[in-house]
Amino acid sequence: MKPVTTQRIESAALAVLAVVVTIAAGYAWWWLLALFLLFDLSMLGYLRGQHLGAACYNLVHSYTLPALLGAVAVAAAAAGEPIDWLGILTVAWVFHIALDRALGYGLKTTEGFEHTHLGLIGQARRAHRVTTREQ
Repeated sequence: MKPVTTQRIESAALAVLAVVVTIAAGYAWWWLLALFLLFDLSMLGYLRGQHLGAACYNLVHSYTLPALLGAVAVAAAAAGEPIDWLGILTVAWVFHIALDRALGYGLKTTEGFEHTHLGLIGQARRAHRVTTREQ
């Protein structure tokens, strides 16, 4: 199996886990959908160019920040001071990243929005297929 396929399957499993955690923690499942597009506001960086756009997108679409946020949420809960909104925000963030990656939307390169670590997406992918067939 190709590494990209493996990463996409792992991401799908992580998205399912996020749904299970949401329900098990007592949050309404629809929070995952309600917060889903919030994280795509990072694409606004592309209004200032490819480099800033990729940096903003990748910062928000890396698991690093939600992992840190989740650590704070778990520490607060362990200390007897749960921060509910922090918990659901963390799980929704992980869900968003995982679903994006499962669908093939990876971290961006500075070549353009359609160039990701998981391969080409959108029009760039279609153009690449046409070019490959013609050769």
